[in-house]
Amino acid sequence: MTRGDRVLIIGGGLAGLATATALAPLGFKITLLEARQRLGGRASSFQDAGSGQLLDTCQHVSMGCCTNLAHFCRTLGIDHLLAPQPSLYFMTPDGKVSPFHADRLPAPLHLARSFARAHYLTWNEKARIAYALLRLRQADATSDPPFLDWLVRHGQTPRTIDRFWGVVLTSALNESPERIGLRYARKVFVDGFLRHRRGFEVSVPTVPLGRLYGEELQRWCSRQGVELRLNGAVRALAIEDNRVLAARTRQEENLEADWYVCATPFDRLLGLLPQEATDRHPYFTNLRRLETSPITSVHLWYRGAVTHLPHVVLVDCVGQWMFNRGESAPGEFYVQIVVSAARHLRGLGRDEIERRIVAEMASLFPAASSDRLHRARVVTERAATFSAVPGVDAWRPSPASPFENLFIAGDWTATGWPATMEGAVRSGYLAADALLRRMGRVTPSFVQPDL
Repeated sequence: MTRGDRVLIIGGGLAGLATATALAPLGFKITLLEARQRLGGRASSFQDAGSGQLLDTCQHVSMGCCTNLAHFCRTLGIDHLLAPQPSLYFMTPDGKVSPFHADRLPAPLHLARSFARAHYLTWNEKARIAYALLRLRQADATSDPPFLDWLVRHGQTPRTIDRFWGVVLTSALNESPERIGLRYARKVFVDGFLRHRRGFEVSVPTVPLGRLYGEELQRWCSRQGVELRLNGAVRALAIEDNRVLAARTRQEENLEADWYVCATPFDRLLGLLPQEATDRHPYFTNLRRLETSPITSVHLWYRGAVTHLPHVVLVDCVGQWMFNRGESAPGEFYVQIVVSAARHLRGLGRDEIERRIVAEMASLFPAASSDRLHRARVVTERAATFSAVPGVDAWRPSPASPFENLFIAGDWTATGWPATMEGAVRSGYLAADALLRRMGRVTPSFVQPDL
C-alpha cells in the first residue's frame, strides 16, 4: 500500500480547500489544481464586464449550525470577513416585515415569541406548524420519505406549506417542498432552528466571495507549502491495477502523486475516469442517479438606497431572499435577489426574469422604483446543487473510493448534510480522515462537533 506523502487535490472549491487545510499541517506535500483562474468553486465571484466590479455568482451565507465552515474560516484567518445577522426579516408582498430573533428562553423556545408575532400566519396556522415541528423533532433522523406527504399527514395545509415550510426549505435546500425528502428537511429545522439558540443565525460575507477565498487563503497555503495551480484543468485520471497512476492535464502533462483527492462536481468526476473502470462499481454508477437544481440570482443597482434592512426573506414572492450589499460606488446601491429551485424560470429570457424581479422590488420597496434602477444583471447556475430528493443518500458516495489511492470530496458526497458550504467543508475533512485511515494513521477526526 502507498505510504508516500504526495497528495494531488483536483478542484479548488471549498471541498478541495478543506482537504488541503486538514492535511497540509501534518506534513503532506500538497498540490491543488483548479481549472479556473480563481478559487472557491461555486462559492466564488466573477468580474462584471460592464463595471469591473467583483460579483458573487450567487449570494452564499453561513448559519450558526455550520460548525465546520466556521472552523475552516478560523483556520484560514478569514472569519472576520463574515458578519453575523442576529435577526432574520420576513417580508410579505404588502411590504409588512416580521423580524425573528432569539430571546432569553432556551432552545427550542428561543424563537417562540418571534414566531407568535409573525404577521403572515394565523393563530390556527401557527398551532398546526408548532405541532408538526414537535413531531419533526421526534422523527427518525435517518428516515427519508417524501416530505410533502409527511407534512400532509401531520395536518399542514397548502398555505402553511407555502408560507412557512417552503419559505425556509426552498432557500436552504435549493429545492421545492414537493421534491425533497424528510431527512434533510428535518435537518434544516432541527439543526438550524430547534437545537441551539444560535443555530439559525445567518452570517453574510462582507466582501465578495472571490475576496473571501482570496488573499488570506493563498497566504495560508504559501506558509503551509501548498502549491496552488490555477488554470490547471485535469483531463483524465490514468487507472491501472485498481490505482490512480497519474492525473493528465489539458496541457498533456502527467502529474503523479501518492494520493489523489477529486473534489469536483459528480458529473466531472465521471468524466475524468475510464468508463470501463466506473461501470464496474456501483459507487460510481449510482452518481448517474443524482439530480441537480438551478439557482437564479438577479443583481440590481439603484440610484439611492433601497432599504435599511441588511436582508429580507421573501414570503409569497418570486424571489426567496433579498441581500442589501450597500453602496457599491458613489451614489449606486447594490442588491441581489436569489431565486432558488428556479426551474419555473426555465424558458424565460433574462429580460423577462429581470422585468419580474424589478417589478417585485418596486412593489416591496418604494425606493426601488424602476426609474431609479441604474442597471441589472441576471445569472443562472443550471446545476447549482444536487437535489435532496427522498432517498438521495443511497447514491451519495463515501470519501474512500474503490480505487486504493483515490478519495472523493464534494457537498454531494455522504456528509450527512445537504448541498451547502458546510457540507462541502465537511466532505473535505472526511476525505482527509479517510486518507489517513487508509494509511493506517490513527488521528482524531477533522470533523467538528455540531452545536
